[in-house]
Amino acid sequence: MSHASNSESNSNNNEARTTPAVPNPEVIVKPRPRYFTAEYKQRILQAAEACSRGERGALLRREGLYSSHITNWRRQRANGEAQGLTPQKRGRKSDPQAAEIAQLKRENENLKIQLQRAETIIDVQKKLSQLLGLTADESNGAP
Repeated sequence: MSHASNSESNSNNNEARTTPAVPNPEVIVKPRPRYFTAEYKQRILQAAEACSRGERGALLRREGLYSSHITNWRRQRANGEAQGLTPQKRGRKSDPQAAEIAQLKRENENLKIQLQRAETIIDVQKKLSQLLGLTADESNGAP
C-alpha cells in the first residue's frame, strides 16, 4: 500500500511542478517627464510674482510645481524672453555642414562609378579596334 500512496504523491508533485506560475497582474506605470508650454510658464511666473511668500507656496502645491521650476523659468526669461521660455529640442543639434558633406560624398561616389564605367567602355573600344586592326587614323576617317 505504501507503493501506491507514493505513486499518488509523486503524480501530485509532478502536476504541481508543471502548472505555469500565475503572472503578476499589477501594471507598472512608467513615469513620463512633464513639459510646460511657454504660455503656462509665463502665467505661473506672473501669478508667483503677484503672490506673497505664503501664497506662493500654495500656488506651487496647487500646480504641483517646485520652487526650482520658478527659479529656472525666471533665469530663462532673463536670458531671453522668446527663446528662454520655449521648450528646447532634445537630442543632437543638426549640423548644417553635415548635410552638405553627406550630399557631396554621395555625388562623389556617383561620379566615381560613372568614371569607372567610362574607362571600361574606352578599354573595350581599344581592344575592339586592336582586334579589327584599325588604327587611330583609320577610325577617324582621315586618308
